[in-house]
Amino acid sequence: ALGSRSHEQAPKLCGYLNKLVGKGPLKGFKTRWFVYDPRKCYLYYFKTPQDALPLGYIEIADACFTYDVEAEEGQFEIRTAGKEFLLKAPNKQVMQYWLQQLQQKRWEFSNTRGCGNRDSWCSPSTLYPHTGLVAKDADAVLLDQPNESMESVRSDFTVEADANGLVGLQTARNSATLNFSLKQWSTELRNSMSHLRPSRVGENRRSIFYTASNEEWEMIDPPTKDTPEHKPPTESPHSLGSAFTFDFRNPSRIRRPFHMGSGKSSRSAETSPVEFNGSKALELQLRLQNQQEELRRMQEEQTHLQEELSSQKELVRLLQQTLRSSQCERWPSGSSVPGEVDAAAVLAERDGQIQALCGHMERLALEKESLQQELKGLKVKVGEINDQLGMLMETIQAKDEVIMKLSQESQEGNAELPECSSPTARERQELDNLRDSLHGYKSQNNFLNKEILELTVLRRNAEAREKALEVKYTALEAKLCQVESKYLVLLQEVKTPVCSSSEQGPAHEVISRLLEDALEVESSDQQEHTVFKPHAVSEYDVYGFKTVPEEDDEEEKLVAKVRALDLKSLSLTDQEVSVGVKWENYLSGTMNRELIRSPELKSLMRSGVPHVHRSKVWSWCVNFHVKKIRESQPADYYENLLCMARDKPNPASKQIELDLLRTLPNNKHYASPSAEGIQKLRNVLLAFSWRNPDIGYCQGLNRLAAIALLYLEQEEAFWCLIAIVEVFMPRDYYTKTLLGSQVDQRVFKDLMNEKLPRLHAHFEQYKVDFSLITFNWFLVVFVDNVVSDILFKIWDSFLYEGPKIIFRFALALFKCKEEEFLKLQDAMAIFKYLRYFTRTILDARKLMNMAFVDMNPFPLRQIQNRRTFHLEKVRLELTELEAIRQTFLRERETTQDGRTLISDDDEDN
Repeated sequence: ALGSRSHEQAPKLCGYLNKLVGKGPLKGFKTRWFVYDPRKCYLYYFKTPQDALPLGYIEIADACFTYDVEAEEGQFEIRTAGKEFLLKAPNKQVMQYWLQQLQQKRWEFSNTRGCGNRDSWCSPSTLYPHTGLVAKDADAVLLDQPNESMESVRSDFTVEADANGLVGLQTARNSATLNFSLKQWSTELRNSMSHLRPSRVGENRRSIFYTASNEEWEMIDPPTKDTPEHKPPTESPHSLGSAFTFDFRNPSRIRRPFHMGSGKSSRSAETSPVEFNGSKALELQLRLQNQQEELRRMQEEQTHLQEELSSQKELVRLLQQTLRSSQCERWPSGSSVPGEVDAAAVLAERDGQIQALCGHMERLALEKESLQQELKGLKVKVGEINDQLGMLMETIQAKDEVIMKLSQESQEGNAELPECSSPTARERQELDNLRDSLHGYKSQNNFLNKEILELTVLRRNAEAREKALEVKYTALEAKLCQVESKYLVLLQEVKTPVCSSSEQGPAHEVISRLLEDALEVESSDQQEHTVFKPHAVSEYDVYGFKTVPEEDDEEEKLVAKVRALDLKSLSLTDQEVSVGVKWENYLSGTMNRELIRSPELKSLMRSGVPHVHRSKVWSWCVNFHVKKIRESQPADYYENLLCMARDKPNPASKQIELDLLRTLPNNKHYASPSAEGIQKLRNVLLAFSWRNPDIGYCQGLNRLAAIALLYLEQEEAFWCLIAIVEVFMPRDYYTKTLLGSQVDQRVFKDLMNEKLPRLHAHFEQYKVDFSLITFNWFLVVFVDNVVSDILFKIWDSFLYEGPKIIFRFALALFKCKEEEFLKLQDAMAIFKYLRYFTRTILDARKLMNMAFVDMNPFPLRQIQNRRTFHLEKVRLELTELEAIRQTFLRERETTQDGRTLISDDDEDN
């Protein structure tokens, strides 16, 4: 998530579900990653959570949901626009969770449908909601929430469902791919019993037994070829090291293998057919246990014999060493040989002992070999017993099926007999099954009741909207007729001579009334009459700027209203709609990942970010540029700066207070001391002044922060200001000398001479210094210099690409009005037009095309080289000016010391 830290976003509705795909014999369920998008009320599905592009989507706004109790557990259906989507959840609880959430999302989207067209690019709700000062205006567009009685009725049919951790972003972090493939019980039983069949030639099968140490089903010692849906086995306290593992606490209750979603939860181990012939199974288990104990004893005996053999070998080695040492001691070289007979006898005795030990070793080796052969034979015997056991298990299952069938027939034949005093296990099982079915049908009934209720209300709401649109259409048609009649009268008056002031006829009154209607502005207390004003101009635009000035000059008001209507018509063009669609498609493809810099994103940023997505995109841009700076500071860095600003006096605080109300006086968020934006702006500027004491506060920073606060929260706007001052702009751009700003003006003059040579020569001819106007453009990035719609499109590209954008748009503004400037042949007229010509440019698309196409090539290296060149020149000039200033101050001090004051009395004398 790329939102600000202070803004908590609602959790995503996402998770794994199995979707029925394919046709004919290839039809089957495949695992897909589903993500709900509240912008369009679509349920997108991806192959994996890491995919950027979805495989498809399901429209939830017009969908209905259902599921069948008799179907496989977790299976439900979504029907929409003539399509049917069959989905499977891992269990019933997750299915209910998904259905309830999708119902809720559909309900919420339907209640906000009136504020926008769902089928257009302008979505009524956003996945990344607005932050900053425009958030309240965006929220105010939504319709009123449904009444409480309706919500209480809906809650009556709600079934509490828990997702059990299988829904949400955390499931995407699981490395193992979840597979909720559900099969029929007969297929599952057949597949599980296939492991018990005897091995065939060329196959390497293993007999697998399943047991349960608790109420959940689990698989013990699974084969390596198991599907991913089987979880790793747990260590059993009764494991004896072989492939057969039993739970002897209740040997007659052998559970079926765990298979997610198979059967009902009430089907306990008591329904297993093994319990009908439990004695045979117990006998086989005991025989197998005896064989294992005998095999273990033989292994222990073999180990004991191997230890004894090694000890005997060690003893022989010691005896041989002792013999050699004794011979060396008793018969040293060169000595006489008294008592040779005795020595020979001792030696012969030792040799006999050695031979005896060697024979003992040979016997032990033979015994070891025989034990190994016996061990191999026992293993073979155990394998045969395993095969026999598998065959017996299949035989038992077949017999149990016959017994169950005969039992059912006998119960049907004895139905007329009196019931037994105590219910049998079979009856108890059937009763449990009936209770489970009853519970399932109750849940299904509640869900379908809620579905019917919601669909009925949604249909009524749609009918009400249709009736309201019909009323609006009728009113607009009537209004159009009235307007046409009035303008026919006006045309007739224009055709005839205008009456003099002394002869004011009825036509003059019509003209006056039309003029008054044109000057009317839609205020907040006139919302109920918007049906009769299809193209009414609001008092404030979407950014909070005043559309029509408050002056009494009717001409100014008419010009402002015409400009507002032109901007509104431009915003409804096909090109603007196309840009919105491109952004919707791009953001839909980035639901599973964060934004990354790419040529596609750069092209979209240059086309402008739609209002509904600007908060999210600006936040990402700011975080991208200040990531390293932000990571080097503590998480509460901004709060610490604010605390410091409150506790200690700041030299810049006085100037900040003076400029707060002068920042954007024509914006409602900063128009009065009690406006919401004023305190936020104060905090951002104070915190920045403490971070950069060398700058403190410079006029211009207040406007940068104010624009950022319209779409970002306080802390994000603070980091946005840091990105502009410390990352984008060169050093000394906002210091007292404004060195960087002066350098950029000289670079811009060079670019004007290169890109617009005719206009540059025209300014030089009449000695017009256009830097007096453009200096402020660069300092505040066109704030209060262009119409708001163009301003924010410039800021979109500026926050993504940096200060090069300022040069591009400054040149494009002059390019747009180049012919008008060349027509002016007077210096005063040129300078007067310079002061307001940017306000006459309304077509943002045309301006952006000039900035990004007509101005190419536009290498950043060229700008940097020219900055370096002019920086040295400006520094040299500033040094000379400082020297002249110091000389002037010294001369003035010397002149003051030599002056003497003469009184009037002295002059008289």
